[in-house]
Amino acid sequence: MDLTLVALLAFTLLSFVWIGLRAGAEKGSFDDYITARNSQSAFTLTLSFVASGLGAWILFVPPEIGAFVGPIGLAGYAVAAALPFLILVWFGPAIRQRMPQGRSLAEYAELRFGPLMRYWLTGLSLLYMLCFITAELTALSAIAGLTGQLPGHWVMAAVVLTTLLYTSLGGLRASMATDRLQGWLVLGLVLTVCASIALYTFESPTPLSAPPAIPLAPGLGVALTLVIAVAAANLFHQGYWQRIWSAQDDRALKTGSLWAALITMVVIAMVGGLGMLTMMLGQNPGQPPAPFFVLIGHTSPWLAATVMVLATALVASSVDSLQNALASLLVTFRHQNGSTSILQARWLTVLLMLPVFGVALQGVSVLRIFLVADLLCATAVVPVLLGFWKRMTPVSAITGCVAGLVGAVVPGWIETGNWMAGLLLASFPNNTPTLGPFAGALLASTLATLMVAFGPGTTKRTA
Repeated sequence: MDLTLVALLAFTLLSFVWIGLRAGAEKGSFDDYITARNSQSAFTLTLSFVASGLGAWILFVPPEIGAFVGPIGLAGYAVAAALPFLILVWFGPAIRQRMPQGRSLAEYAELRFGPLMRYWLTGLSLLYMLCFITAELTALSAIAGLTGQLPGHWVMAAVVLTTLLYTSLGGLRASMATDRLQGWLVLGLVLTVCASIALYTFESPTPLSAPPAIPLAPGLGVALTLVIAVAAANLFHQGYWQRIWSAQDDRALKTGSLWAALITMVVIAMVGGLGMLTMMLGQNPGQPPAPFFVLIGHTSPWLAATVMVLATALVASSVDSLQNALASLLVTFRHQNGSTSILQARWLTVLLMLPVFGVALQGVSVLRIFLVADLLCATAVVPVLLGFWKRMTPVSAITGCVAGLVGAVVPGWIETGNWMAGLLLASFPNNTPTLGPFAGALLASTLATLMVAFGPGTTKRTA
């Protein structure tokens, strides 16, 4: 075990704790614990969105897409990851205006469509965010194994304990304060790693070859699938919605969201480009594929240590946001003012991490669960966002969500002639994202919502 790396990781995590506890100690109200309402600048929001959205997944997924799908698929993934921030540019101020004291998208859904929609969206958000945390911790353990420097379960435990310490005590303010450091650290280390790999590549005697020819149609299909899946799921990230109320004003929210979208696209393009570079060097991407770490294995040990610090910062920055988001979503479900509510939020933050950490310790793939969660989110995203349209009613929104569930099964049903087989295909048995279920969910939910909204007897209503 490299004691220098252990000391560096310990210093990094303890820095997050120190910053988070200092920031979280400023105020003590329940609302401030959950939303840090009207307190954050555009600059802070930019770094917070970037730190919350980027996780250890950027070291696996974009390089794999770049290696096997090519630039078109990579561009689609970059757009998909940035799209939720672009949607916040318009929908964020609109929700702030309609619910100045709000705390979640599920609350807006209840205001607009009734309690049933709130229950459904709360369930979707919980499923997605729990999958996100589990995937991040699992990825961190895998990275520790791939770099061959530290035991993965110890690194996971250190990240969980340190992030719990400042998020459970300091709330959203603590998470956003650490996001500033984590955002700069992540961006700096990504640039360092990418530049170092490029330098080693140019100094290598191995000549670069042309990237493998990838047919246009599959690339476009993967790109479209990723746009639907990733963008729809990220819109149910409660941490993003918390931050629309933490913004000082609408201008700060719009500016922070736009910059976060741009930075996210650039980071994904840079890291994903390393996957294409792996193939151009004629390297075997491994099984399961991990082209980023194949390149790291051909560089110096200090770069592998840098990647370990980067991975730890990536996981800490996303996990601390999700910890607070999970607690806020559940506590505000039946909110009671006072210190008891803050205590409930703190205990929920801790308790929710126990099963997540247990699953992450098993090292199992959570990709299939993640894909199912993404698909369920895709069934509801259009009815929810159309809630700003005055013709929308609770019946049209609920009908759209139900139709989305049916639409997810229809493509496989048509393909196989059996609805049970269609249901199985919609659960992604091969752990591979396919366009059919996502396109079916999106199209069916949209058509059903519009048909009911324009149907006879429908009247306009205001949010």
